[in-house]
Amino acid sequence: MAAARNLTDLTLAHEIAVNANFCIKHEDFPQNSFAGTVKQIVHKAFWDHLESELNEDPPEYEHAIKLFEEIKEILLSFLTPGANRIHNQICEVLDTDLIRQQAEHNAVDIHGLANYIINTMGKLCAPVRDNDIKQLKATDNIVELLRQIFRVLDLMKVDMANYTIQNLRPYLQRNLVDYERTKFQEILEETPSALDLTTEWIKESIEDELSSISDESSSSPGADSSPKPIISPTLVLNNGYLKLLQWDYRKTIPETLITDEVRLQELREKLNQLKIIACVCLITNNMVGAAIVDVPDFAHQLKRISVPLLEGMNKKTFDLKEALNAIGVQICSKVNRSLTERGLPTLNEEMQSNLMGQIAHIVEENNPVSSLIDKRIQFFMRSLLALPSFQKCMPTMPGGLSVIQTEMEFIGSQYASIVNFNKQVYGPFYANILRKLLFPEAPMGKAETETPTT
Repeated sequence: MAAARNLTDLTLAHEIAVNANFCIKHEDFPQNSFAGTVKQIVHKAFWDHLESELNEDPPEYEHAIKLFEEIKEILLSFLTPGANRIHNQICEVLDTDLIRQQAEHNAVDIHGLANYIINTMGKLCAPVRDNDIKQLKATDNIVELLRQIFRVLDLMKVDMANYTIQNLRPYLQRNLVDYERTKFQEILEETPSALDLTTEWIKESIEDELSSISDESSSSPGADSSPKPIISPTLVLNNGYLKLLQWDYRKTIPETLITDEVRLQELREKLNQLKIIACVCLITNNMVGAAIVDVPDFAHQLKRISVPLLEGMNKKTFDLKEALNAIGVQICSKVNRSLTERGLPTLNEEMQSNLMGQIAHIVEENNPVSSLIDKRIQFFMRSLLALPSFQKCMPTMPGGLSVIQTEMEFIGSQYASIVNFNKQVYGPFYANILRKLLFPEAPMGKAETETPTT
């Protein structure tokens, strides 16, 4: 239970600090859903019952008094420490004991109480709620007025929560590394298996690196006499981070990356789209480059054709083959139009068929163009991680990626930011895992305070 609470706190703090757009939204059940229908029926029954009570002679005020008591508590919850005057005023005006005594003598000024509540809400609400307050003042029916008061109070609760988040964000940003590391240590003490997936992730990266060294050694003379390979912990971690860009997100992500899972998945999806665009441009350039070499910015024109047709390509219902066929048709049309405008012969049917066929084949496994572009994207990202975290410049963009350079640099910047922060927080935990896997004979200690650096 404590571990689950710590994980929730850690995740929420991380999201508030790194996501400037994070806020709490007021959400209700869909109107036609079962839950929405039940809620609507129950609420209608409650307000109808209240209306019948207030219409009795003499009126029955008990349920209304309970609503005023609830409203009083909500208004008090909006006050900041030290707001003693308005605190005392709310308690005095909405004194339920006094209201109950007035009800016994049929002397409750229920409209006067409602107007006081509305005016107080107007003083406490955010400017975005001013129109809601005006609508409340224009409502005459007391039951409908009380119902709408609760609706606006619910909105004000959300506003207050978001105001608190906004004020908390700078503090969290300054202290997030220590906070997350401390919280995760508490989780680890409560749940010793909380690093199992992370350990497996690092172990796979070590095995990949050993396999790569083995392949290089076997092709070199004197491989049999080579000493035991020395593996760089930083290289192991960086390779592990690179695998996240091709991660199958149906699998559970390592525990230390849960807080950034959605952001990493979004980056992977954007990179997949950019890879397709780069493939399309490279194929087109290789096949008809001579015909379009004099057309300025032609590659970016091809990108503008591709982007809308690849929108939503990571959804399960998206048909990538169909999209690539449509892209091929439009590119052939664009090339022919450009040739016609310059008085040149258009592409013959065979060349158009070949161009559309090669574009359609991008989706196939082990497609040479797709594999090439993928390796170059990976090379760029690997070069980015190899840079010191304080270095702001970007590595050189590999050939074939210039058409997506702006997008690649933007995604690369986001990716590097996620990775560098993750290393800061979880570096001590990674260091212990790496020591255990790479140097099993070395004595184990507590998590180091030093973080592996790039």
